[in-house]
Amino acid sequence: MSLFGLFESRSSPENPAVPLTDASLAEWLGGPRVDSGVQVSEKSALHMPAVWRSVAVIANVSAALPLHTYKAGTKDRTESALLADPHPEMTPLEVWRLANVHRVLWGNAYVQKLRAPSGQVKELWPVTPERVQVERERPSEANPSGKWFWITDDWGAVHRLTPREIMHVPGLGYDGLTGCSPVRAAAQGIGLAQAAELGAAKLFGRGNMVSGVLQTEQRLTKEQADALKARWQAKVGGIEHAHDVAVLDSGASFKPVAMPLKDAQFLESREFQITEIARMFGVPLFLLMETAKSTSWGTGLEQQAQGWVTFDLGPAWLAPVEQRITKELLPSGEYAHYALQGLLRGDSASRATFYRAMRDTGVMSANDIRYLEELPPIPGPEGDTYLQPTYMAPLGANPLANDGGAVPARAAALMAEARRLQAQHAEGGDDAHDDDGR
Repeated sequence: MSLFGLFESRSSPENPAVPLTDASLAEWLGGPRVDSGVQVSEKSALHMPAVWRSVAVIANVSAALPLHTYKAGTKDRTESALLADPHPEMTPLEVWRLANVHRVLWGNAYVQKLRAPSGQVKELWPVTPERVQVERERPSEANPSGKWFWITDDWGAVHRLTPREIMHVPGLGYDGLTGCSPVRAAAQGIGLAQAAELGAAKLFGRGNMVSGVLQTEQRLTKEQADALKARWQAKVGGIEHAHDVAVLDSGASFKPVAMPLKDAQFLESREFQITEIARMFGVPLFLLMETAKSTSWGTGLEQQAQGWVTFDLGPAWLAPVEQRITKELLPSGEYAHYALQGLLRGDSASRATFYRAMRDTGVMSANDIRYLEELPPIPGPEGDTYLQPTYMAPLGANPLANDGGAVPARAAALMAEARRLQAQHAEGGDDAHDDDGR
């Protein structure tokens, strides 16, 4: 099994491999403190609902898509036992979801490759980025890339591994060695959102947002105040007292408390921080359950979802994994590719339209479609027949002719008449026009 845990951080003060002066100790205590006064780290950022939702959407959608392998020349489907069962305990979805969570939060995904005695990769074990330190040295015969991974195991021992043992999928970065953590890049915005949420919790927790105040002209003891409050609540509380008249004695009066304008602006700032977080992670607002500023009908959301797949999900999250798997895990001449058709599973109308277009243009056969729908193939050659659209036949060809040369009688008669008129026109030439007086 792997030496490295999947989730736990080893930047603990009890770990002898971590000195007390190490910067990772501050991160273990909650991450670096930003100007808002809140400590932001990859784990504490998940306390913000917008961050949690952004990470969940990217990781879940990416991991749930079907991942297929093909031959480079013929594009025939192949089977990969490693990708079908990469871990002795975790399912393929769980392995890639965890790797994607690491990429979204830390900007890097590290996967240990456990090999059989023959050298073939048999298992994949995600490694928490907190355990990994990456550096580059002069390339050598043993390590042509010069890239080294220093990884701390469960017992505090540090191992120095090469890309042969570790598959590294970096995110967006600037040095070509590792990716930047989106959480640390957006630490100020996330910290501001968490500070606003904490401020709102304290505001309501301290009772600053009460419905109103009962005032009297005389000083009341605690017992008198409690009795007056109980009488007021008994008189105006509950649906049975709706539109009733309250009578107060001892010069008492009720003054309702409305939300100040500055508090309304405070709520607007909290909404703006959700937009900032969505912008940092590249997730549309409607996927964060925020539709106040966008249409929630029909093609509006469909186009936003398509734009997210085209401009963010595909190039930022799917393509890097496809190319890394092709480069390090598959035999030469094979490549990995995510089937984006999986995103159409929840929309039967769009799926049917897509299949009809592929069938009508001769791209897919009936069995190709049934394979994607996980249905048994149609026996015989009929299921593997590809249709040719009649309106896209080559210029001058007979689109109604088949291999046997038989065509419908009406179509044959029309074509014969067309050929006769064409021959007559060719023989008559200009003389035919002169006979008609034209």
